Amino acid sequence: MATYKGIQGFTIQNLSADPSNPIEGQVWYNSTSNVWKVEEATTVGAWATGGPINNIRVGIGSAGIQTAALGFGGDNGPAQNASEAYNGSTWSTTPSLNTARKFPGGAGTQTAALAFGGEAPPDLNSTEIYNGSTWTTSPATLNTARHLLAGVGTTSAALAAGGQGPITGATEEYNGTSWTNSNSLNTARSYLAGSGIQTSAVVFGGTTGTRTGATEEYDGTSWTNSNNMNTARQGIAGSMNGTQIAALGFGGNVPPYSGITEAYDGTSWVNETSMSTARGQLGGAGTQASALAFAGDTGPGGTTATEEFTGPGAAVTKTITVS
Repeated sequence: MATYKGIQGFTIQNLSADPSNPIEGQVWYNSTSNVWKVEEATTVGAWATGGPINNIRVGIGSAGIQTAALGFGGDNGPAQNASEAYNGSTWSTTPSLNTARKFPGGAGTQTAALAFGGEAPPDLNSTEIYNGSTWTTSPATLNTARHLLAGVGTTSAALAAGGQGPITGATEEYNGTSWTNSNSLNTARSYLAGSGIQTSAVVFGGTTGTRTGATEEYDGTSWTNSNNMNTARQGIAGSMNGTQIAALGFGGNVPPYSGITEAYDGTSWVNETSMSTARGQLGGAGTQASALAFAGDTGPGGTTATEEFTGPGAAVTKTITVS
């Protein structure tokens, strides 16, 4: 009689706890919970509820990944300077920005972040750097003061694109010391989002005065038009630490406010499962496979809702049921 080991060349492990880094296709028996488990790849992306942010804000700046994100600034009447960190479950208060600002650009990680531009009012050109403990005002200032702009990259290689004050296609690169002008977007707009790094970025959505789904890719020098999003909208968020060929755009004002989610593969956009809380002017972080949405405007008012996205192809542990 054939055995599992004879067919597969190995036996199924009997473990008291799930392995910390299972691989796709791995099967094991959890002797503590007395169940069989398998590591599978997801076939459809989905949003799940995360811990609510502490302060209601729209137009919040963001940085980081799903399990280590940073939200800063925003609007709750006057411009805010509050800053909060997310650990994958809960948000905790961190030291505040030096300058209260709404609709700023952001880049970097939870412990090495940039906040730039935004509106107090007036429109700001100042830059602040976060090291995981404190925000420090940088001597470097944007050449074009603006808010509602897209930001991607790191604290030593960031990119700022688009924005308003008035609507602009201005693009600037930050090298850790100063901001330098680069070629402008083909479609000047504000309320847009982005994904990628300084030399390989993609921006999408926004408004030119009219809502748009325009998508452009940046190669470190110039912008090239790509295929539009399926749904034109402004106030959209994105997987800012994703890549140029694997980005996620979510939320925004269509109108009305929406939870619509789309995935970009470097050529075209595909609709994914929508967020549970429709909203615009929200914070976004993470990657296409593991994104984070938080805060924002639902129409009647702001929200503290946080949602976590797990994309197609991501590994998940499932319990094997037998009858």
